[in-house]
Amino acid sequence: MERFSAAETKIFDREVFEKSCRVCHATCGDCHVKSPAISGISVGLIQGHRFVKKNEGKTCAFCHGGRVYPEFIGEYGGSPDVHYEKGMMCMDCHNKREMHGDGRIYRVKEEVRDRPSCRDCHKTGKESKLTAQIAHLKHQDRVSCYGCHSSAEYRNCYDCHIGGGSSAKPGFMLGLSPKNRKLVTTLRLIPTVRNSFKNAGIKMEKFDHLPNYWDTPAHNIKKRTERTRFCDTCHEERKGFLTKNMLIEKGSEANAKLIYHPKPIPTDK
Repeated sequence: MERFSAAETKIFDREVFEKSCRVCHATCGDCHVKSPAISGISVGLIQGHRFVKKNEGKTCAFCHGGRVYPEFIGEYGGSPDVHYEKGMMCMDCHNKREMHGDGRIYRVKEEVRDRPSCRDCHKTGKESKLTAQIAHLKHQDRVSCYGCHSSAEYRNCYDCHIGGGSSAKPGFMLGLSPKNRKLVTTLRLIPTVRNSFKNAGIKMEKFDHLPNYWDTPAHNIKKRTERTRFCDTCHEERKGFLTKNMLIEKGSEANAKLIYHPKPIPTDK
C-alpha cells in the first residue's frame, strides 16, 4: 500500500480489499473448524463439526499451502526441511500468541517481539566443529541463516492475481534485504507490477517506492548445502545471487538496490 497515493488508498480499501483480500483474513473457525475459502475454494470441515485444537497439516497448509508448506515438506523444490524430516511441525517453532495476536497492529513482522528465530535453538558458538563456529561468526548479522542453509529452489510468482492471472516458477535468489540493506538473505519475487490494480483504477503513483523482491524465510532448511560446503559458491561463482539481467521486466527502480556482489576471499601472499 506504500505504493499508493492517498486517493488510491481509498480506492484500494473500497474496491480491492473488501472484494479480494478480506476473504483470506481468518476467523477462529477458519483455523479450528473448517478451511477458509481460498480463491473461492474450500475443502469444508476439518473433522466433522469438532473443534480441532492443532493440526498443522490442515490448519496451516490451507492458507500457507501455496508457498511455505509445500516447500517445508518437500513437495515443491524437492528438498524437505530438516526440521520436518525430524518430525517437527509448524507449532514447534510458531506459538499460539503469533496466531492470535496481542491486540496490536504491526506494520511488518519484524516489529513483533519474540517471533521465532533460528538462534532460539541454534546458539552461535555452540557448534561442534571449529569451521562452523568461524563461518557463523564471520557471517553473523551480515548473512541470514536462510542465505546459507536454504537447500533448494522455492516458489516465485509472476504477475498478480487481480491483473489477469498469476504463474509460478521455482527460483532461488540472494540479495540485500529491503528491510536491512546490510543483510544478505533469500529473496522472493512479489508479483506487484505497475498494472496490477489497473482494473480498479489504481495507477500506483509511488510504484518505485518499494522493490518487487522481498526477504523470505525459506522453509527448506538443511544443515549442509553447497554454500556451507564451498565458500567459492558465493565468493567466486556468485551462484544464486540476484543480477541486473534477472530483474523482473518493467519492475520497480528500487529492485537494483538489492543486488549484491560478494567479494572474493582474500588469499595470503
